Amino acid sequence: MRLVGPSGEQVGIVPLAKALELAQEYDLDLVEVAANARPPVCKLMDYGKFKYESAMKAREARKNQAHTVIKEMKLRPKIDPHDYDTKKGHVVRFLKQGDKVKITIMFRGREQSRPELGFRLLQRLASDVEELGFIESNPKQDGRNMIMVLGPHKKKTEAMAEAREAQAARKAERQGVASDDNAETAETVEAPAAEAPADAPVENPEA
Repeated sequence: MRLVGPSGEQVGIVPLAKALELAQEYDLDLVEVAANARPPVCKLMDYGKFKYESAMKAREARKNQAHTVIKEMKLRPKIDPHDYDTKKGHVVRFLKQGDKVKITIMFRGREQSRPELGFRLLQRLASDVEELGFIESNPKQDGRNMIMVLGPHKKKTEAMAEAREAQAARKAERQGVASDDNAETAETVEAPAAEAPADAPVENPEA
């Protein structure tokens, strides 16, 4: 087998008996790390520590894994300006989080004969949020609805990392404010009154 030492150094090709002898000498385990190699590769290591570190890396990878999420926002062709701003705010938030957004324009009654209203509204929304997202799926009619999908410029993992950094910064800022408050409190504590000199005259209250 090809043996790798505990620090990653190449020991060379050695027989199994020699490898086991070295493992006992170092008080380590002999672990096969590349069974398909010719000859197979083994390493001297603390197997318990190796398993623990591997589990922690896998856990961290799952934690940072990005799950693709598609949010949906529904609008009417003749939406009120205030409602439009509210809906646009939600779309902005979703895109900042790294999520895709499915925009659905719902037509009712005679509105179905005016698909250009929905198309213009979707184009306006896409233009308003173009710094955060792009048109991933162009507007298309689907029965009584018109649908468009916006994709975020930032990947989900990037958005998650930025959110964690912002949270850490806010926490540090709060701790800094608390420290300043404690310092101000300490400075406002009154100093003890100075003692009168020993030779100072003493007033006689009965005089």
